[in-house]
Amino acid sequence: MMNLINVEIVLYGAESLCPSCVHLPSSKETYEWLQAAIARKFPNQSFQMTYVDIHQPPEVQEKQSFAKRVMDEDLFYPVVVIKDKIVGEGNPRLKTIFSEMEKYGYKAE
Repeated sequence: MMNLINVEIVLYGAESLCPSCVHLPSSKETYEWLQAAIARKFPNQSFQMTYVDIHQPPEVQEKQSFAKRVMDEDLFYPVVVIKDKIVGEGNPRLKTIFSEMEKYGYKAE
């Protein structure tokens, strides 16, 4: 059995909805929904889920610079990132996120 890397899934978002995402759930709602969906898809397989507010990023250089990038490039947030790769923007698709996780050894059950 392949050793799992404890993948960190980072969701960059904001309290306010992005202007083009008016009918979508908030970043926080998306974060909670995503966390539950991933846990159901890959039960008993650990992963780390991190929420970063793009207006108040933590004191971590890579998270600060990516939060700045979200704003500078007008990305549709929430933006979902796994290992520096954007896997979802605005209304993230589970299929895309799941397939990226499978590349790191996660197995759907």
